[in-house]
Amino acid sequence: MRILGIDPGLTRCGVGIVDLNANRRASFVAVHVLRTPSTNELPARLFELESGLSDLFATYQPDAIAIERVFSQHNVRTAMGTAQASAVAMLIAARNQLDVAMYTPTEVKAAVTGYGRADKAQITSMVTRLLNLAEPPKPADAADALALALCHAWKGHGKSRIAEHLAKQATVGVG
Repeated sequence: MRILGIDPGLTRCGVGIVDLNANRRASFVAVHVLRTPSTNELPARLFELESGLSDLFATYQPDAIAIERVFSQHNVRTAMGTAQASAVAMLIAARNQLDVAMYTPTEVKAAVTGYGRADKAQITSMVTRLLNLAEPPKPADAADALALALCHAWKGHGKSRIAEHLAKQATVGVG
């Protein structure tokens, strides 16, 4: 099963892709950070983000999508940009007939590090170790996107869909 994790943002949108095998072991596929200039108008930035995410969906053909849930922030402008980027990702998932799982930062941190208040360095370190990467993914948005994909692989959400997908793959001899 291929899982695409998205750390939404208008300036930087992290996209991490992992594969989950029948033994529930995750392996690294790719990581990308889509960037849009803050000097561009919002509609142009959203279009650029949609175009980049659509290309990644077409290239990697994910079976599942995990997006970081927008949470309360003191900076309303940042929260709005994050929500808008999330909406673009959800729209593309719907267009591709994929369910979307959303996780709070605390859920992701707990799933990947075992501690819901882990800092960025701890998340990056664990993602690097868990996926056997030669070097830590940078910037933090890249590591966060991979952490989201790992969280979805290991959390109960979507478990039946994961089992269903793996069983389907086994019957057609793909794995």
